[in-house]
Amino acid sequence: MGWLRAWLDRQAVHFEKGGRLERLHALYEAADTFLYTPPSVTSGGAHVRDAIDLKRMMMIVVLAAAPCVLMAMYNTGLQANLALDPARADALEGWRHAVIRALGVGYSPADWIANFVHGALYFLPLYVVTMAVGGAWEVLFSVIRRHPINEGFLVTGLLFPLILPPTTPLWQAALGISFGVVLAKEVFGGTGMNFVNPALAARAFVFFAYPAEMSGDKVWTAVPQGAAVDGFSGATLLAQMRVMTEPFATQGLSWWNAFVGLEPGSMGETSAAACLIGAAILIGTGVGSWRTMAGVTLGTVAMALLLNAIGSAGNPWLGVPFWWHMVLGGWAFGTVFMATDPVTSPFSESGKWVYGFLIGALVVLIRVFNPAYPESMMLVILFMNVMAPVIDHGFVKANINRRRKRRAAA
Repeated sequence: MGWLRAWLDRQAVHFEKGGRLERLHALYEAADTFLYTPPSVTSGGAHVRDAIDLKRMMMIVVLAAAPCVLMAMYNTGLQANLALDPARADALEGWRHAVIRALGVGYSPADWIANFVHGALYFLPLYVVTMAVGGAWEVLFSVIRRHPINEGFLVTGLLFPLILPPTTPLWQAALGISFGVVLAKEVFGGTGMNFVNPALAARAFVFFAYPAEMSGDKVWTAVPQGAAVDGFSGATLLAQMRVMTEPFATQGLSWWNAFVGLEPGSMGETSAAACLIGAAILIGTGVGSWRTMAGVTLGTVAMALLLNAIGSAGNPWLGVPFWWHMVLGGWAFGTVFMATDPVTSPFSESGKWVYGFLIGALVVLIRVFNPAYPESMMLVILFMNVMAPVIDHGFVKANINRRRKRRAAA
């Protein structure tokens, strides 16, 4: 590939200061550093040298999210195929079904290829629109500010479609990612300067701006109009449990299906197993904070056990055990990929424990006492993003006071 390196070097002069394409230097730099290691290196002794940079860190997160992507496509297709009336499948209209007929994969829920292809036809368009629109905003701000294009959007652009229902209109995805990139990140200075997670901010915008398309029993499964079978419910487990009146132990739900991710829900959030694989990758590479994940887990366990002990005949949610909270809704995905965002979580190691614990405790508390809004992970993490600087400030002040006392005693 030496010819490619030589060609890029010859083009560099056009994008450097004084070149005719100077204003587009960010585009050249993004392509060059995506293909090759950046040419700039540290030379002084006052730098911390490390083999990892922003590009490699972001690619590790993308790799960790890959199991969630695969499960998103498989389960979305599975739920859609389960909901189809086989007798009417051949009459379905639309480009997705034209592709399915052209490939000859059919709609059998027992065929993993059919499930994967059907689900991919819902996930991939949302992913392409998110990357195209969000990437365009990133390039625009980089060109105007004459800053390098950061790889952080590779993660945001992947996580956002994973936390959307499969039936989300493409134009809503475009609006949502525009809000997340522009108003939640770029107006504060870009990558590393945002105080809330851009992907979650984008999801919150779409959720509150278009609640009819983001909540309810029909948005969680990609079922073509008029093709659903009798007795099928597309509601998430959280939505089904929201209306339970009997004790939780009598509900007859499958924990294993919820853990694996074979239930309706936002495309990438259903599988706690896929998130667990991602957690192992992030912790093993040191990219994701195990303290934050452990804090969320401890907070969830502590609050669930406390409420289980209190109990209530009028509120069956108090009887939901902690191991169920961990496989419901976006708990696992939020714990692994959202709460551990290094920009919007505390920098202090002790602060990460407190931050994670409060997220876990608040999620359970809201699920139990506000059944009208059982999926609370998104807003709890956004709330704790805002509180992260306060947590850090408290620990920094405590450290300063402790050192002052130690110095006075000496």
